[in-house]
Amino acid sequence: MTTASRHGAPTRRLIGSYDSYEDAQRVVDTLSDRGFPVDRVAIVGSDLHLVEQVVGRLTMLRAALAGAATGAWIGVLIGLVFWVVSPWTVSAVLSGLIAGLVFGAFWGAVAQALTGGRRDFASIRGIQASRYEVMVNEPDAEAAIRVLTGTTAAGTTDAPPARDDRL
Repeated sequence: MTTASRHGAPTRRLIGSYDSYEDAQRVVDTLSDRGFPVDRVAIVGSDLHLVEQVVGRLTMLRAALAGAATGAWIGVLIGLVFWVVSPWTVSAVLSGLIAGLVFGAFWGAVAQALTGGRRDFASIRGIQASRYEVMVNEPDAEAAIRVLTGTTAAGTTDAPPARDDRL
């Protein structure tokens, strides 16, 4: 299967289709290990799905703690700026840290309270594909297949064959 590309990119040819990204990645790694120019290879995911993994309940306390952590980082960064540009002592950093903790915790709790319980869980979002296809620029596709199967242009084997699940 070949696919035409838009915007002047080269046409690509399918050399393998896999159920997992790790399997497709393993094929590209094999090509790289055997010296194939992998800048001519693409892993294309198809039939994309948004997957949101719920990791826990988001309580008022957790929201306040998350806000405090964010506020602390911001406070430390602001404190470092004041420490560098002014004749203050290290107390600028400590003051920034404490102020950031307090304001961050307060606003984290307020933000959670304003949701009214509509989203009281924490989650991680990601995109997953149903299939992963390894595509190679058309002029190089035959060479990539030879590298994976371990054959030369004349058909003789010069390397051990790749595992069946990689092709």
